[in-house]
Amino acid sequence: MITLGVPSKGRLMEKTFHWFSTRGIEMRRTGSDRDYGAEIAGLPVELRLLAAGEIPRELAAGRIHLGVTGSDLVQERIPAWDQAVEVIEAMGFGHADLIIAVPAWWVDVTSLDDLDSVAADFRAVHGHRLRIATKYHRLVRDFLREKGVADYRLIDSQGATEGTVAHGTAEAIADITSTGETLRANHLAILQDGMIHRSEATLFRSRTATWGATERESLSVVMDLLSVASSK
Repeated sequence: MITLGVPSKGRLMEKTFHWFSTRGIEMRRTGSDRDYGAEIAGLPVELRLLAAGEIPRELAAGRIHLGVTGSDLVQERIPAWDQAVEVIEAMGFGHADLIIAVPAWWVDVTSLDDLDSVAADFRAVHGHRLRIATKYHRLVRDFLREKGVADYRLIDSQGATEGTVAHGTAEAIADITSTGETLRANHLAILQDGMIHRSEATLFRSRTATWGATERESLSVVMDLLSVASSK
């Protein structure tokens, strides 16, 4: 038997249940909304309801064989993520973009080159580096390194990242957005080339879990159902 971890609440859980249901895999909760009991009838799969942010850790540790979570969370929270997990299928929901945004009143800052220039000037004037608030340190750091932006420092934001500029704790942000409405409400503008990662709910397979004959056979049953559904 293999173990499948899926989001434990909200629209992400509902859409995950629906996605599998359309492929002949029926998931259901077995308890109240306050507990985390769930099952898949008729398949050699143990279903676990987990917080979406916990699923990357469980996949990387090999404690679950399959997991559904955002691609942004996997790439942010698992070092060398593609060596620890394998993408089985992007699921077509849970879309969000990880972007870099700056104050809308910085009318001359529309690109990463502009941000790099402003960052250098900022350090010369203020004596410290321009601050970018984010929850996604690994993804943002790798992206800015690749783009050649250097004079900045990341500050951790575990609350409402969009409000950090208005509160004076950061000069720019890197955050997830779906519609951009919250950014506009906080007078922030996305850089034209500031797209870091397009995220969506994705089904992953752990490379570090135990994959003996029994587990491989269970995976084959699941994959056969998914293959039949995708061919229709």
